[in-house]
Amino acid sequence: MTATAMTRGLPIAGLEGAYDALAEAIDRVGEEQSELFLVKLALLNANALGDAGLFRQQIEAALRDL
Repeated sequence: MTATAMTRGLPIAGLEGAYDALAEAIDRVGEEQSELFLVKLALLNANALGDAGLFRQQIEAALRDL
């Protein structure tokens, strides 16, 4: 992760809020639509991030230790 990404990071309370919001949204869409929802969310966030390389780094980080 780059220094820029680190400085834009959320504090723990913000991450907990994001986790809660994500979990609630996944529950709302249901199991059948959850994969499509997560892909759509990821692409929206990639666009908002505006950095394809950093997005790829985030993918690799998410794949670690699954």
